[in-house]
Amino acid sequence: MSEISKYINIDWSNISKIFGIETSNIGSFMGLNAPAAAGGDRGVFGGGYDLLNTMDYITISTTGDAIDFGDLSQGRSHLAATSNGSSDRGVFGGGYSTNNTIDYITISTTGDATNFGDLTLLLYGMGATSNGTSDRGIFAGATGPSVNTIEYITISSPGDSTDFGDLTASRGYIGSTSNSTNNRGVFGGGDNSSNIIDYITISSTGVATDFGDLTQIRAYLRAVSNGINNRGVFGGGGVPVNTIDYVTISSAADATEFGDLTVSRGQLSSTSNGTNDRGIFGGGYTWSVTVNTIDYITVSTPGNAIDFGDLLLERFTFDGTSNA
Repeated sequence: MSEISKYINIDWSNISKIFGIETSNIGSFMGLNAPAAAGGDRGVFGGGYDLLNTMDYITISTTGDAIDFGDLSQGRSHLAATSNGSSDRGVFGGGYSTNNTIDYITISTTGDATNFGDLTLLLYGMGATSNGTSDRGIFAGATGPSVNTIEYITISSPGDSTDFGDLTASRGYIGSTSNSTNNRGVFGGGDNSSNIIDYITISSTGVATDFGDLTQIRAYLRAVSNGINNRGVFGGGGVPVNTIDYVTISSAADATEFGDLTVSRGQLSSTSNGTNDRGIFGGGYTWSVTVNTIDYITVSTPGNAIDFGDLLLERFTFDGTSNA
């Protein structure tokens, strides 16, 4: 479809204005395999406290409220999500209470999740990331009690996870992201009073290496990146904070202040549209209430987050992924 657009000069992000249909349905309408959700621009959030099976989605480049996507195979919180990017498969792994389930979805197609396989352990409070279309998904850390486990899957091939190696320290509730096909994953923060950032080479099993430190000790944070453009951003915390800090994923060093979330909160979710440069932080828990707030940032430009819209439900301890 990207080749066809060169010749007929159609902007697929605006096609719904031309035909009056959803971008995700263009393929059916035109009889062609068109890119869904504006060419890798759909974010999906799944799970949440109290053992929700809810999934909802947004178009990341377009502000607005989330829409119902379908259901996870079972309700759970404290789970972790990742994807193989534009290859369009999202996976949700683990969760409370002590769950080893991995589900998968086709991100461009709404519907219920399907069983993928099992994690090696009953885990919750993990972080997850991937090397994008290179197709390896990583689940790292966990809590209750805290562990240093890292395991991996091939996202396009359902099956059980395999041991990868270990984090530098046992901890859960970590923020995880990567520079996509550039193949470095980073894991920041966590319980046990951690400001640690570790890194791995996603395609090579082994133990993690110290990267540097976050600007604050915190857990229950989440992270986004702009993919191969190489910036990772960590937002939120366990004790509600509005902190956002960033790293250059290819260069080990301490994090730098980025800006503030619109609302101080913890136990939130995140995703991004990769090289299109928008990061999303959704939901979370403040000192008094659970929120359905969605914020966005421009990953390459430090500054405060901006209101995006609302989740389908107020919730926390969930996670998100995208087809970017």
